[in-house]
Formats: sequence, structure tokens, C-alpha cells
Amino acid sequence: MKRIAAFFLLVFLLGAIAANTPGVFEISRSVSVDSLGACQGASYIDGKVFLYGDREVGVIREYTLDQDSLIYFGKEYRLTLNGQDLINHPTGIAHHGRLPVFIGNSIRLNKEGTLWKAVIYQVNWKGLKNKGVLDGNLVKTIEDDACIQGTRPEYVRYKGKWYVATADYGDKRNEVRLYDSERLKKAVKTSEPGVLFKKFSCGAWVQNLHWVNEKGILILIQNQIEGRRWRYTFLDLEKSLDTGQQQVIRIQDMDQADELEGFTMTGSGKGMAVTSSRKQNVHFMTTGF
Repeated sequence: MKRIAAFFLLVFLLGAIAANTPGVFEISRSVSVDSLGACQGASYIDGKVFLYGDREVGVIREYTLDQDSLIYFGKEYRLTLNGQDLINHPTGIAHHGRLPVFIGNSIRLNKEGTLWKAVIYQVNWKGLKNKGVLDGNLVKTIEDDACIQGTRPEYVRYKGKWYVATADYGDKRNEVRLYDSERLKKAVKTSEPGVLFKKFSCGAWVQNLHWVNEKGILILIQNQIEGRRWRYTFLDLEKSLDTGQQQVIRIQDMDQADELEGFTMTGSGKGMAVTSSRKQNVHFMTTGF
């Protein structure tokens, strides 16, 4: 009896450890969400889910989360200026409290992926939501010329201060860079002195970033190969910045064949992953957080 009890205790403890291990992600439900074009990412802001994509114009749509369902009440924000598509390929929304809000735009200029145009826009988030377009709500346009391949802004916290992190997409010289948000909002280019705070090298095919503040973990949302198959890489941000190289806590590869574009936590133990597929492009997740 003692051996049986010890066995079941061991099973329970291993299960508890696995349930709280960063990287234990599982899909609980998959749904199709239309009118986004190819979905490029997801953000959970003030209790709402924001999905963004590259339809005929760049677009953000707002949803209410009801357990494993998304409810759409017609709130759509078109990333246009004077009727013209401006942020046509949105790749990241950096939003935290009262800090400036930044949206990334990453454009591949050649099929080889060696030439990119990367721009970070500071926007009036409240005004964008009220008006539905960027007219009157575009605060600043910043060329991200410190990047190598694209930009995907996300707020992270390092030694008590919030920074705007971004990363490259590609398989050569990839980096995660931290920009000083106060200097960034005044800059014309990210290569200006004082904008880049710190950086470290990272793995290939990073589509987006997600910061887990309570754990001090930065998640790289990646593909295993170019444009295909899911990968989550969990990094110790502080150690990565201190060493100049990514310090991996865990890597989780998932047997999904499409292009993982974004991920966001939506509450304790829950998250949401999105892909560029036309169908089954939004996945409700259980997580180890």
C-alpha cells in the first residue's frame, strides 16, 4: 500500500510540476475568424482581445472574450491615413499602462527576404479606438533602421524599467533589441544615439514577442522553418541581456503545419495563438503560467 501511495503521489507531483512549467502549451479549441486578411498577431489589452491583420488595408478588430469564444461587436480600426493604407502589415502592438503606444510595420521588399522596410508608429490609442482610423491619431513615425529584418514591438521590464523590445525575422544575425521608450517617441530613426539600450542574439524565424511580467520571461513566437510549423522559445530576459545571447529556459515545438504569427496571454493559465491561415486561424490555449 505504501508503494502504491508513493507512486500516486509521484504522479501527482510530476503533473503539478508540468502544469506550472513554462512551455507546456496545449490547444483547447480552434476557430475561424474572418475579415482580418492574414492575421498577424493578437494582444490582450484592458480585458479585450485585439486581433490585427493585413486585409485590403491594415486592420485591428476588437473582441470580447467569453471563455473559449470571441464575441465581435463591430469595433474595427483601420490603419489608414487620409483614406490611404499606412500600416499595411502590422507586426506588433506595444501597449502598457500610460506609456506611449507603438505599432510595428514590417514589409518585405524582395522575395529573398534580404531587404526590409521597418517602421514603428506611435499612435494615440484612445483616439484610434474612438475615430476608427489614424487621422489625427498618428503621433510619430519612426524608421526602425537599427533592425535587421522587420520590427515587432512589445513592452518588457528590465531591472525596474519598461522598454520597447523588438526582434528580427530571418535565419541570419537575428537579435532582440530593447529601445528606451522615452527616446524612441522623440526619434526619427532607431539608430539615433540613446534609443537602443541593449540587445542580444536570438534564434531564427521570430514572428512576434510576448512578455510574461510575473515570471520575467520573454516568449519568442517563432516558426521552426520559414513560414511553417510552430515554435515557442521561453527566455530568461535578464540573463539574455546580461550575456548578449538568448538564455533558453525551454523550447516547445508544436505539430501544427501552418504559420504561427502571434500569441498573447488572456488570463491565468490561458492564452491565444493566431496564424495567417484563412480558416482555423485562432487557437485557444491552456498554458503553464
